Parts: sequence; C-alpha cells; structure tokens
Amino acid sequence: MNLDVFLSLFSLMLISLAVFLLSKKLKLPYTVLLVIAGSLLIPLSRLEFFSFITSFELTPELLFFVFLPILIFESAYNMNIRNVTENIYSIGSLAVVGLLISTLFVGIGGFYAFEFLGVDIPMLVLLLFGAIISATDPVAVLALFKEYGAPQRLTLIFEGESLFNDATGFAAFLVILDLITEGYHGFSSAGAALFSFVTMLGGGIVFGLIMGFLFAKLIETVKGNEHLEITLTLLVAHFTFILTEVISEHLVIGGQEIRLSSIVATLIASMVIGNFGRYKMSPDVEEYMEKFWGYFAFVTNSLVFILMGLLFADLAIDLNIALWPILLCIVTVVIGRAISVYPLMWLMNKLGRERPIPRNWMHLMAWGSLRGSLAVIMVLLIPDDLTVPNWHFNFSVKDFVSAVTIGSIYFTLLVKATTIGKVMHALGIDALTGMEQVGYHKSKAQIYDKTLHKLDVLLNDQQLTQKQYDRLKLRYESLYQIACLECKNAIGESDSLIENMLRTYALGIQKEELKDIFQRGEIEEKTYKKITNMLSIQTERIKRGQQQVQSVNEHFPIDSLERFVLLVSRLIFWRDHSFKDQELYRYYRALSKISGKVVKELNAVEGSSLSAVFDDKTALEKLLNLYKSIQENTHEKMLAVIHKNEELLSQVNEASAAQSLAVLQEDTLDKLHKNEIITNKLYIMLRHELEQKSH
Repeated sequence: MNLDVFLSLFSLMLISLAVFLLSKKLKLPYTVLLVIAGSLLIPLSRLEFFSFITSFELTPELLFFVFLPILIFESAYNMNIRNVTENIYSIGSLAVVGLLISTLFVGIGGFYAFEFLGVDIPMLVLLLFGAIISATDPVAVLALFKEYGAPQRLTLIFEGESLFNDATGFAAFLVILDLITEGYHGFSSAGAALFSFVTMLGGGIVFGLIMGFLFAKLIETVKGNEHLEITLTLLVAHFTFILTEVISEHLVIGGQEIRLSSIVATLIASMVIGNFGRYKMSPDVEEYMEKFWGYFAFVTNSLVFILMGLLFADLAIDLNIALWPILLCIVTVVIGRAISVYPLMWLMNKLGRERPIPRNWMHLMAWGSLRGSLAVIMVLLIPDDLTVPNWHFNFSVKDFVSAVTIGSIYFTLLVKATTIGKVMHALGIDALTGMEQVGYHKSKAQIYDKTLHKLDVLLNDQQLTQKQYDRLKLRYESLYQIACLECKNAIGESDSLIENMLRTYALGIQKEELKDIFQRGEIEEKTYKKITNMLSIQTERIKRGQQQVQSVNEHFPIDSLERFVLLVSRLIFWRDHSFKDQELYRYYRALSKISGKVVKELNAVEGSSLSAVFDDKTALEKLLNLYKSIQENTHEKMLAVIHKNEELLSQVNEASAAQSLAVLQEDTLDKLHKNEIITNKLYIMLRHELEQKSH
C-alpha cells in the first residue's frame, strides 16, 4: 500500500510536468490544465493497471501543515514591505473589509436566493461557504498577470490582497465553523465571534513579528554556513505555523481561550525574513533562495491543483442535484466580489490617502479574482459529521459545501482565468506607457548592438565564414537601425522621456554597484539598507513623474514600519543603530563610489550604442552634473569625518583591505576546488584554516 502512495505521488508530479509543457504549447493557464488533467485521472484510475494513481490523497493535515506554509512563505518572502505600506489602505480594505462584505453577501444574499427557488439552505452554511470562497488565490492570478503584463502596482495590490485575505478568510471560516458547532445564541455569540476574529488577526501579527525577528537573528548568527541558513528559512515557515497552532490550543487568559492565526503569523514572519533577514544571509544563499522556494511552491501548487481535479470528479454528491446550486452560488459570488470592490475603491479614491485606482483596474479586480488551494484546504477541514438544525437533505453539509466550492473554483479557472488576457486588453490595462515603449525599443537596440559585437568575435575566432558574417551583419545592422528609429519615434517631442530613461538607467547602475560593494563586505547591513531605501524612493519618484532628488543634501527618511523595526531591534537585541565614525565614513564612501560609477557610465554613453537612444545632450549633461555634485558632496562629508578622527582613515583602509583579501582568498579556494585542482580533503582543510584566521 505504501508503495502505491509513493508511486502515485511521483506519477502525479510527472503528469504535472507534462501538463506544464502542454500549457506552453496551447498557451493556456497551467493551473487550468492541471485541474482538467486531475478530472481525467478518475476514469483512468478505474483501469486495473492505473489503479494506484489515486492512492496519494489530499488530507487536511498534509495541506494545512505542509503545503500551506510553503505557499505563504514563497509569496510573502518576495513582497516588498515599502511597496505594501504605500498601498496599505487599498490592500487592507480589500483583504479585510472587502472579504467580510463578500462573505456576508454570499451568506445572506445566497440564503434569500435559495429561498426564492424553494430550497431551504441554512444561512450559517452559506456564510461558511462565503468565508471559504471569498479569499482570492495569489498563485493563479499572479502567473497570469505576469504573462499578460499587468501594471506593477495593480499586481502588488492583487498579491497583497490575496495574501492577507487568506488570513482573514481562514479566521472568518473558523469563527463561523464554531458558530455552527456550538450554536448561535444571539448577542453573546456574535460578541465572542468578533473577539475571536480580532485576537486571531492581532495575535497572529504580534507572534509573527517575534518569530520573524528571532529567526532573522539566528540567520545572522550562522552566516557563512549555507546549509544552516537554508534550513532556518524552512523552519521559519513551518515552525511558526505549527507553533502558532500549538499555542492556540493551550492559550487561556482570564478563562477565555485565545486563538492566534497561524496564517497571519507565518505571513508576517516570512515578510520580516524577506525584507530584513535576507540582508543577513550569505550572498550566495540570498541569490539562491528565490529559486529554492520557487521550486517548492511550483511542486506544491502542481499537486494541489491536479488533486483538486480528482476531488471534483469524485464528489459524493450527485452532479445532477448539485448543478443548479453550483450555478446559483457562482452568480452570488461574482456579485459579492463586485460589491466588495467598487464601493471600497471609490471610497479610497475619495479619501485620497493613496494614488487613485483607475476604473479599468476596478473592473479587472472584480473579474480577475481566482480561487484555489486555500479554499480546498478549508473544505477538507470541515468535519464529516458537521450538521445544522433543519438540514433535511440526503447529502451532508460538507458534501454540499464541497460541491459549490469546487464548482466555483472550476468557474474561476475555466472561465475567468482563460479570459483575463482578453479582459485586460479590452480595458487597455496591458497597454505600454510612454517609458515602457521607449524602453522596449531601447532594449531591442541594445540586444542587436551586442549581437553585432558578438559577430565580430565569431569571425575572428573563425566560427563564421566571411560570407556568413556579411549576411548576418547586414541583417542585424538593419534591425539595430530600425530599433533606434522606432525608439526616437516613441520619444517624439517629449522632453522628459529621455531624461527619465536616463535617470532609471543611472539608478540601475547604482543598485548593481551597491550590491557588489555589500557582497564584498565593504559596508554594513544597515548602511546597505539605508542606501537601498534612498534609491527605492528615487525610483518611485521617477515612475510618478516627480523630481528624483530635491537637493544633493536631501535626507531620505525611513518609513514608519522601518522605525518600528529599529525600535523592536533595540528593545529585543539591545542593538545600537546610530552610525559610528567608521560606519559613517563607509556610508559616504559607498555613496561616492556608486555616484562615481554613474558618472563613468554616463560619460561612456557618448561613444556607445546607447548614444543612438540617449541622444538628448541636454538631459545627459543635466544628469551628469547632478551626479558629479552628489559625488563631490559625499567626498566633502568623507573628509569632514576624517578631519574629526584623523586615525579613522588608516583604520578603515586596513579593515577594508583585510576584508578584500579574505574574499579574494575564499574565491580562489572555491575555484581551485570547483576545477578539481585540489581534493575535497585539501579544500576542507584550507577552508577551515581561512575561517580560523578570519576569527
């Protein structure tokens, strides 16, 4: 029997890979084809030879304690807290208020709709369904958004809503499930439900912050040991989730049971690691981490969606009986989503706390809300023997909720997911902005220019004949000239487009150079974060058409969340975040270096392929003067710090030299080992000696 389970698991993974390749050829959403493939496996499993295929089942424990933490961590780890806080009102209103509106509408509106048709479905059952189906699935939506080119801010709002409403939806689900099992007793039950809902969310946030900072500190402690760093990221997801559940089972304050949301706690802890803990990781681990978790999320989602198809095809309730309830519930859910989007987004625009949300974005928010894995998890968590008063059907409450939930998921995957691209195009959401059009043609020009240089190398290396070289060069020179011409046409008479493109190009150079400086150990983590914050603010200003910097002495303040993080760090770890003289000198030196790099690259534009694109000498000169001023300003501040402490320069230079030499020695040793010039035994011995010297 155990062999059948393992054979089933790996067969499903193999089928998922085949489906993924097929989705690329058919240009259909991967998740849609997975569900269809899962449905087709039921008749296949009835053949004796393939009977093992359904041996691996989605159990509530497997989904809840293994799969769900992986999905939460992978999404939350890559979310930028600064971007989230800038859109927190729209994200928060959709994730909390919007979900509750949708849940109540599906429950109450669905009750009266069924009553109108002469079917008596208890309101609490429909509220339970409303809590399950109102949470949007980030995986399916974001994959489609990336494919069809949705605006970055719209994608962020969708992703933020999907992550946070998972927590809200699950909390609402647990509260309503308690009301069904314990009964509704008027105001006291409503008050207890509200208290439970608030403590789940609030307690989850607090516990998530504690776990996030604790694991970030542990990662910093083991920095340099790659296996331990990766293991700690695995632990922060699953350990936070499971420990929150354990605490919720035993936490009693003043005779009142307190339940914390494991989803909220894991979400917050994962965001802390992604935004603060990642700077404490070794450079190689930090680069590898997204691929590592991306793979786990891919496998998890593949299994969940293909097994979702198996669930639907094997429903206990007769599809002929369930068809009309499913259709009625689908209509109710669609209307409930619209009611939870349009009024809230209209109110957000009226309040003016954030940039306005365009109306066409609202249309996509209302239509593009797909449902997925969390809804299946909640359905499986419903007790098989759950019942309510006046339930007179020959199928159970769980069978009914399973049927309408999976039917609604099928609708979002088969209808909404396959039409999102067309809806985006019809609404004009996928249209390129002015900067994107220029960037598109500029990138093509750079690609063809690099191709032309490569052709020269291939000819010199005798990998091409003169005739082949002439033919290819003629072709790519033509493409290069066309791309340059189209780029100029896209710019037109605009004075700001080239300047903004140049500024974006310059900021990209700074970010790349800053990361290299940080990885070489020339600056501390807090310096890296401070400069990264400054560059992020400048990038956002350019996107909004604002001035990049107001003066060379401008102070870029940290946001309220960052201030909170620093306060927590001081209180828990007694860490001083003020800059000492050495750190201040390194900070100004890093600013000087990245500004100097930009000056060098901008001076080189004149004789490069970029000159055909960035041919606005006025804009180029303006930006060059800005960065020269910044470089001179930071150099003066460096001198002021040195003047204050005359021994500082020699101390910093000695420390920097020691760090550079250590990095060089480690890189040399790694290359010797990788190229098999030394044995594993010698590599371990030499590595140990280098580590001893560094301490």
